[in-house]
Amino acid sequence: MRFKIWDPIVRVFHWSLVSAFAANALFVPTASALHLVLGYLIVGLVGLRLIWGFAGRGYARFASFPPDLRAATEQAADIASGRRRVHLGHTPLGALMIYNILLTVAVIALSGWMMTTLTFWGVRWVKDLHEMAVTWAEMSVLLHVAAVLWESRRTGVNLPKAMVTGYKEVPEAARIVE
Repeated sequence: MRFKIWDPIVRVFHWSLVSAFAANALFVPTASALHLVLGYLIVGLVGLRLIWGFAGRGYARFASFPPDLRAATEQAADIASGRRRVHLGHTPLGALMIYNILLTVAVIALSGWMMTTLTFWGVRWVKDLHEMAVTWAEMSVLLHVAAVLWESRRTGVNLPKAMVTGYKEVPEAARIVE
């Protein structure tokens, strides 16, 4: 079964954030002008995603994946027990990760901007906050990628492909949860 899930704005946001964050974290010198430009691009992307989370349709809306600890616990129990249920939109654990990453990127952006101001230039705790948030984001991204690969294999739904094409291809026998 094939379901249209991710609209172009969600997909472009996702891969643009991946690219800009990876470039800033791995390749671009932190003292360079490009690092700042990419940081502002990331702020713009997060702003767009926040707007689209309220103004978009379907699975793009934050209302379609509220943070829900009970549902996340149920999904963890599914994983532990081997029960395979396919979520059409974001999974409950995936939703928590999305909110984590958005908040972490906002902290990175705010602390990065603060470091460029006269008030906070050279202030150690701001630099430490920025670096800790980047480290947290990197760990979160690694966990996110591992979870996406694991869930793709476990459920039979190619999640990376869905984030490229916009369509989730769900096995016929799958138990679907909305």
